[in-house]
Amino acid sequence: MRRAYALLLAAIAALSAPSLLAQTRGPSPIQVASEEERQRELSALGLKDTRPGAKNGDPASPFATNYDEAKANPFPLPDPLTGPDGKRTASAKDWWRVRRPQIVKAMEDDLYGHRPAALPKVTWTLASERQTDEYGVAALEKTLVGNLDNSAAPDIEVHIKAVLVTPVEAIQAGRKTPVVLAINWIDPPPGFPKDPNADYRTLILKRGWSYVIFDPTTVQADNGAGLTSGVIGLVNQGKPRRPDDWGVLSAWAWGASKVVDMLQAAPNIDASRVAIFGHSRYGKASLVAMAYDDRIKAGFISSSGAGGAAPYRRHWGEQVENVAAGSEYHWMGARFLRYAADPLTAKDLPIDANAVIALAAPRAVFVGAGRATGDGDGWVDPRGMFMAEASAGEVWALLGQHPLDAAAPAPLALSDSGALAYRQHDQGHTPGPNWPYFLDFAGKAFGRS
Repeated sequence: MRRAYALLLAAIAALSAPSLLAQTRGPSPIQVASEEERQRELSALGLKDTRPGAKNGDPASPFATNYDEAKANPFPLPDPLTGPDGKRTASAKDWWRVRRPQIVKAMEDDLYGHRPAALPKVTWTLASERQTDEYGVAALEKTLVGNLDNSAAPDIEVHIKAVLVTPVEAIQAGRKTPVVLAINWIDPPPGFPKDPNADYRTLILKRGWSYVIFDPTTVQADNGAGLTSGVIGLVNQGKPRRPDDWGVLSAWAWGASKVVDMLQAAPNIDASRVAIFGHSRYGKASLVAMAYDDRIKAGFISSSGAGGAAPYRRHWGEQVENVAAGSEYHWMGARFLRYAADPLTAKDLPIDANAVIALAAPRAVFVGAGRATGDGDGWVDPRGMFMAEASAGEVWALLGQHPLDAAAPAPLALSDSGALAYRQHDQGHTPGPNWPYFLDFAGKAFGRS
């Protein structure tokens, strides 16, 4: 029940809508415990509190969310190729040897936290399998469980849940298929409607590919109250995390890499052709997964917003202060809180989202979002995500790939350099309309790999 409730809160927050449960019943025990942990972390950093975040719904508020492009760019994006010493990286060798490690360090120091040097072994088992044609293609569905070694803390159990689906035709032919790894719900939380535009599974299977859905909350709960459990709590033997420790986004990304480990041993899967997908907060985690795991050859980073592909330095939609608030701070490492508290601000971050995107180079990255107006996808800053991806293209160019055209494409137009792509569809906070474009893009990337 606790897990289902946490998933429901995550789903509501992902749509940037106020929780009706919170309005009618007051804060849940999970929310209360999350805020208590946040206050403990603030105290450990010598901070009293963070600044208020942007607020939707009241344009007269001094903290009203900005959706005016004329006010959106108070700070320029830092050059992803320029290091802390002011020197610009001029060769592919120096990118791999010097600049990329600098970005990884800054990403861990100030954004997502440091992964532990030693992490538990994962043993995969087959829980069940069945044949199904519910997505229009005869397929074999396997439910798999990744059991984490908890000998260091026997009271904390972590079981990664994933569902792998492969077309029967490929199995009968002995053919290995490309695979899309989706960081997503395996089933929508109780009471949360299925998005009719998000049924990407049929599209994947009809291409003759496989997909695997990985439930990230089985690795780490989506709240601050859960930081003493899950893989973060397991490594810390149930103790609260330290300021340098990793956050939930990095833990989810690590879980995705453990799924890739499983795929490498799976029959009928071509593990050299793995794509990853995530939407909203799971889009953030997918970007982090690509930063760490170069076995992932293509990524669909959908509506990821702040903490993902949207620049922290842009004054549009979700802000650093929102990510540091009680419902989101656990995604990041604790030190990220400093940039939402005086005297530091987003402009003091040593890197921005463009540098995180650049860690995926020279692999294939597709960034997508919905319309920025009305009841669309404005909160995640569609234009800002394009700006960050285009800026990151400097690294692709250095590595011999084509960057994106820096001129923002019109809505519904696909900007595709071959290695980088961006598309803004005309609906709201959904990945649905961009799926056919991403699958074409990934197919071309797989053909090159």
